[in-house]
Amino acid sequence: MNRTAIGNYRWTICALLFFATTVNYLDRQVLSLLAPSLSREFGWTNSDYADIAGAFQFVYAVALLFAGRVVDWLGTKRAYTIAIVVWSLGAIAHSFAIPLGQAFNSLTGVLGFAAVPASIAGFIIARAILAIGEAGNFPAALRATAEYFPKSERSFATGIFNSGANIGAILAPLSVPLIASVWGWEAAFTWIGAIGFLWVVVWWLFFEEPSRQSRLSKAELDYILSDSGAEPDSAVPARKGSWLSLLRYRQTWAFALGKFLTDGIWWFFLFWLPKYLSSSYHVESTALALPLAVVYSMTMVGSIGGGWLPARFMRKGDAPFKARMKAMLFISFFPLVVLLAQPLGAFGYWVPVILIGIGASAHQAFSANIFTIPSDLFPKNCVASVVGIGGMAGGIGGVLVTKLGGALFDYYGAQGHLETGYMIMFAICGLAYLAAWSVIKLLVPAKAEVHLQPELANA
Repeated sequence: MNRTAIGNYRWTICALLFFATTVNYLDRQVLSLLAPSLSREFGWTNSDYADIAGAFQFVYAVALLFAGRVVDWLGTKRAYTIAIVVWSLGAIAHSFAIPLGQAFNSLTGVLGFAAVPASIAGFIIARAILAIGEAGNFPAALRATAEYFPKSERSFATGIFNSGANIGAILAPLSVPLIASVWGWEAAFTWIGAIGFLWVVVWWLFFEEPSRQSRLSKAELDYILSDSGAEPDSAVPARKGSWLSLLRYRQTWAFALGKFLTDGIWWFFLFWLPKYLSSSYHVESTALALPLAVVYSMTMVGSIGGGWLPARFMRKGDAPFKARMKAMLFISFFPLVVLLAQPLGAFGYWVPVILIGIGASAHQAFSANIFTIPSDLFPKNCVASVVGIGGMAGGIGGVLVTKLGGALFDYYGAQGHLETGYMIMFAICGLAYLAAWSVIKLLVPAKAEVHLQPELANA
């Protein structure tokens, strides 16, 4: 089939998903960039910061479980809109962290509970609101990808929209410290948080389900459905597995455990890299922009390249699932270079920055492929639910990694050996992907599509 002749509207949808993910990570990254200065201003320890970051991850994990079901229930268009409105409000709420914390302490005081520092309570509340909204991003984006792309293009499309995370992480250090230095840290949260409302307008103008999309040609719709044997989405029976029914499949566990073992590594890079450069190399907030931009520029290449690699194997005759597993195994070896970040850090902070950039890039490449497992193996109308289950597992893994990092850094920092804490964390980062690939391969050694049994689908 001549792909030029069939049309390319599906890539417009991919662009919308890309920009949504960019906004998602812009909002998420503001706190980590301001963490060194906020820690000094409010007297936070590493464990205090870990509690704030961990609260986001815990709420995000729980919300992801429900987000997938909400997306499958409301449909992609409405669910995505609600998600970005909520997370934009949550991002702006950080500007009011102190009054939020004071109000929380007043309430808990009436109930007889001990007060916590207002800054910690307020930021935890704001992070929780942000997490609830942001939990809808990937389930909605992956459902949209399953709706608009054939299986042969899904990992590449996922890699492209997932690279929005890296663009957001690049734009944040270029803008956030500048806004904070001129107008204050509150303005940084408010201005960045307001961007999401602009995206909602564009989303409502351009997105519809494929069968109702007037801008989508019949030829392109036929192409989207060409390698799945599926009918247009309006004709797909509304059979959705309950959470318990989906947990009966080893394919669900393969995805969930893969996310559990690897998502925390990305959270670690995202939340701790600015503090690592600040504490280990005394890099000021205003000087973080260049090293962080380098790291996340590298991850953008990894995300797109990781999505492209399985397509190369498919052109050589491999089935989609086999091609993705082959690509993920290849990618899994690259994070091992992070093991050298601490020993070679004596040569200057640019050495660990580049090595961490390679590891973070490999994560995004791995992620672009693991994200397509639900759409490869499950019916479209339960993809978001499976993504939600895996996202919850990944969030729990992220909480554990974040709390472990905070505890190690406080413990070894108090002994004057902070580098030992980072060495332990970098070892975990380096080995996680080979462990995840092995678990997925053990549970799903070959492609096995899930066909929900009627009694389980309606459970």
